[in-house]
Amino acid sequence: MEILYFDELPSTQLYLIEAIKKKKLSKNVAVIAKRQSNGIGSRGNRWEAKEGDLLFSFAIEKEKLPNDLAVSSASIYFAYLLKELISKDDKEVFLKWPNDFYKIDKKCGGVVTNFFQNTFVVGIGVNLVPRDENYGYVKLKNSVNSLLESYFLLLEKAPKWQEIFSKFRLEFKRSFEFFVHVKGKKTSLKNATLLNDGSIMIDNERIYSLR
Repeated sequence: MEILYFDELPSTQLYLIEAIKKKKLSKNVAVIAKRQSNGIGSRGNRWEAKEGDLLFSFAIEKEKLPNDLAVSSASIYFAYLLKELISKDDKEVFLKWPNDFYKIDKKCGGVVTNFFQNTFVVGIGVNLVPRDENYGYVKLKNSVNSLLESYFLLLEKAPKWQEIFSKFRLEFKRSFEFFVHVKGKKTSLKNATLLNDGSIMIDNERIYSLR
């Protein structure tokens, strides 16, 4: 995967989407920034980043991923692969359904996935710099570059969805204490049932994870 480094971008994901649409960049490329002035979080919210945080986006064609990975499962897949690597350094980090990194009870990062032209464009932000008491941050033992190198190598190996999902299923119960937004409404995950494609069932309504 080609990797491009920037001192600052408004949003690594928006930059990458625009560059691919205009055919300025290939579909298998990563964009990494030291600073981000207008990052995007879940539901289009702004993601406030600090210099020193992990801020990157990448584009990968669906054909380079495992055959059993459905588009609706992508956010969980990409997020859990990174979570596995992060938790080697900081064991308190887990993935809250469907795309948020949490440390104990505080959000410390997230994943936003777009799909177009048979390509996933994935934006990831993880707090590595201390925040106020409302947010957590990850303590890495190794360098960011080392983490990214391991992550992209893992993506190249393309582990099967069911292999990753079986691990996520074991820690899904940690999501029960939290909420998710469904059609603009804050909904408890306390009674959610996790289905095999990564979607959940709440009050007989099926909710998919792609964001």
